[in-house]
Amino acid sequence: MNVGTAVGVAGLAVVTLVLMPAGIPPAAASTTPYVYVANNTSGTVSVIKVSTDTVVKKITEDSGLERVAVTPDGSYAYVTNASFDTVSVINTSTNTIVKTITVEEYPVGIAVTPDGSFVYVTNAGSDSVSVINTSTNAVVKTITVGKDPYGVAVTPNGSYAYVANYISDTVSVINTSTNKVVKAITVGSRPIWLAATPNGTDVYVADTGSSTVSVINTSTNAVVTTITVGVGPQGVAVTPNGRYAYVAFGSDTVSVIKTSTNAVVKTITVGGQPNGVAVTPNGSYVYVANWGSDTVSVIKTSTKTVVKKVSVGTNPAGVAITGTRVY
Repeated sequence: MNVGTAVGVAGLAVVTLVLMPAGIPPAAASTTPYVYVANNTSGTVSVIKVSTDTVVKKITEDSGLERVAVTPDGSYAYVTNASFDTVSVINTSTNTIVKTITVEEYPVGIAVTPDGSFVYVTNAGSDSVSVINTSTNAVVKTITVGKDPYGVAVTPNGSYAYVANYISDTVSVINTSTNKVVKAITVGSRPIWLAATPNGTDVYVADTGSSTVSVINTSTNAVVTTITVGVGPQGVAVTPNGRYAYVAFGSDTVSVIKTSTNAVVKTITVGGQPNGVAVTPNGSYVYVANWGSDTVSVIKTSTKTVVKKVSVGTNPAGVAITGTRVY
């Protein structure tokens, strides 16, 4: 069942250096954060400069773009294309596509390991996860998981990847050293996207079917809290200090969960059908891709208010920021 183009996720923190893909010139990592937005229907990636909140580049791909993950040093952006069963590699210094990797059917979610060595891609159409070696940009392993996998998050220590299985109502836990599933955790109805806290103790899972957020303790791999939220939670991102989780909803809002109490402390109106969510490296701003209004909302975290809306391509889905990564 294909539902990924109306939902989104991200969770973030500063990490270490990445291995450079073989045969590809090293990209010069920028100290200025940039936001990469995958526009599903227009088949473009919009590049937003954080300091000015303006689109400085439009990269043309094919329609069907889903999610984006940036390597730890910010040199490359990996973009899933569900319509063509591929992952594109963008050199962020030139903002050009330098490689296209064929994976399994309907790739959607994507995450990079903390050391930048591997990329994990969920294939919703084939119930699998493809593992890409970034030094060769080749698929080195395909892992069978639950039904209709969407979100994927790698723990900060790189030891485990958590995969949300939409139809199975489970989260698969992959041991990244063996690339084998070691646990399947039952969560709420229709888990779609997820994010790990920067200290690696918890994973927040958006259960879009039950309008809840399941909190998994990674030491026990059990759900320790279920938070009742608004209708149809979608994208999730955790601030770098771990204090708040930002959750997007189909009701054109983003809710802020205080992680120490797991209570919703604020609900913010954004654009239409908010999708992917990402936080800047310093934690000052949250960027939300609004699928229904072709915009990105910029939330100031100190006031928890929208301070800017940036027009992008048609049906923006995934969003990622250089200097941060998806856990």
